[in-house]
Amino acid sequence: MDAIEHPPIFRLPGIPDHVTYTWIVMLILIGLAWAASRRASLVPRGAQNFVEVILEQFIQMIDDVIGPQGRRYLPLIGTLGLFILVSNLMGLVPGLMSPTGNLMTNAACALVVFVSYHYIGIRTQGLGHYLKHFMGPVPALAPLMIPIEVISHLARPLSLTLRLFGNMTGGHILLAIIFFLMGLQGLIGFALSGSVGGAIVGGIGGLVMVVFTVGFLYPLKILVSFLQAFIFVMLTMLYVASAVEGAEHDAHHGQAESHAAHH
Repeated sequence: MDAIEHPPIFRLPGIPDHVTYTWIVMLILIGLAWAASRRASLVPRGAQNFVEVILEQFIQMIDDVIGPQGRRYLPLIGTLGLFILVSNLMGLVPGLMSPTGNLMTNAACALVVFVSYHYIGIRTQGLGHYLKHFMGPVPALAPLMIPIEVISHLARPLSLTLRLFGNMTGGHILLAIIFFLMGLQGLIGFALSGSVGGAIVGGIGGLVMVVFTVGFLYPLKILVSFLQAFIFVMLTMLYVASAVEGAEHDAHHGQAESHAAHH
């Protein structure tokens, strides 16, 4: 790993690299939000139009997964999605690093989701009613269901963390290996060695590596970056939907009873 990984070009002394680049991602998102809102108009253009298109996609996903009542959670879901996406894409720029390539960053995002959906569930349903979901449909099954539910919920932040970390780190290692093979100690160095065979083999090999990286590996990494952000956001919405579905069921049931009573 030490042979193929190199520190990013921009570092702050005494501050971990993933923290530095987390701040950079935050500054990018703050700048984008400022550019989109400083001259807001009814006919969006430029940055405002770009941001509104992104928010419309988030709203559509929220409506499909949680329902229209889930739009109140757009700030949480949208912020997580954009932060993870920009962090993933930053790792594709040579000399920079992806904050999501670090376990601590991913764990922080996962813990935000974990605390948030439990808070939403308790606030929406009440503590007692929310805890009843951990007991299962039948009270007699509570001794069995409670440990299963607790383990299931504790596994969620771990799953979110490791899934994102594994996918992003694996891709970065692959890119680092390709760049290492193409470097002065690899094909380029072989091509510049002065021998005819080295020039031919190194030149052709380097060209193949460049075509492979630009034509296949980078598009694949961009796709994975979007896909991992989408999966993280989708799982977050599913967790929020499961936390509020009991309250929605009770509300619909109460409306049905009230409607029946009027008739």
